[in-house]
This record gives sequence, C-alpha cells and structure tokens, in this order.
Amino acid sequence: MTENAKWYVAHTYSGYESMVKASIEKATETRQMGDLILEVSIPMETVTERHGNEVKTVERKIYPGYVIIKMVMTDDSWHLVRNTRGVTGFIGSSTGPVPLTEEEIITMGVEKHEIVLDYAVGDTVKVNDGPLEGFLGVVEELEPERNMVRVVVSMFGRETPVDLELDQVEPANKD
Repeated sequence: MTENAKWYVAHTYSGYESMVKASIEKATETRQMGDLILEVSIPMETVTERHGNEVKTVERKIYPGYVIIKMVMTDDSWHLVRNTRGVTGFIGSSTGPVPLTEEEIITMGVEKHEIVLDYAVGDTVKVNDGPLEGFLGVVEELEPERNMVRVVVSMFGRETPVDLELDQVEPANKD
C-alpha cells in the first residue's frame, strides 16, 4: 500500500507548523496508521542573518503556514490530518487534495534523492542531453545539492563554462 503514497500539502495556521507535525505524528502512532501516513515534513533552510555586528545562523521555514505529508490518501488518513488542531485544509481543488508532482517535490527539496556521480571535478564528460548534446567538456564545479554541474566546453574555439543538471552529463569514456 505504501507504493501508493504521495506528497500532499496541508495548510496550517502560521506558527503552528511544528505543533501540527507533532500532532499528526502522534495520532498516526496512536491509531496505528503508519502504513497510511509515512512522513510529515516542514521544509527548512539555514539562513545567516546579520544584525549590526552580530551574525547568526538560523533555521527558517521555507513555506510558513504549510506542512507537507507523504501519505496514502484514504478517508481515514484524510480525516486524521484534516481534523488535527491547527490544520485549515489541504491544498487542492474543490473535489479534494491534489498531490505534488515529481517536479514540485524535487524543487521544494521535500524528498532527498541519493545521487551517485561517476565523475568528479577535473574529469572529461560528454553532454548527453540538451542543446549541447554530444559536446565534450571538463567538470569545473559540482553542486549535488542544487543538482548542478558546471562544465567548460570548447565552442567556436573558446572555452565556455556551462551550467547543466547532473544527469545531463556522463563520463566521456562511458560506452
């Protein structure tokens, strides 16, 4: 049943996100619905704030007023989340909650996909997708957390750095 789980967004009162997350997790455990509600998340980012000469690093909610839940949508799971104190409803259409798309999940950073790279900085790679498909270049910079790689390709006799997604390149010696 867990393969049917999708990510949904619940709207909460602003400032109640942590309380809602804890309440949903506790109710899930109490009602033994762990097979229906798999994960509750509040996307956070680390931000450096400067006040005068004082510099602080703080965790800040990326989407205040929202909690993201990976769940199998059934009447029981819907009622558990919807009737949690602080939840005002699900994001979706008038007919019901709408799950997040794969692109939205990746963009929001809700689900971390393990990326295995078979190339590193300094390696020669071949572009396998996009307008530069077939070009060879050298990896100058890797940013797995942003799904980006900077490759220096030779175009029109000039070295040009190009930012690509990690899966748009492969090692040049790969057959």
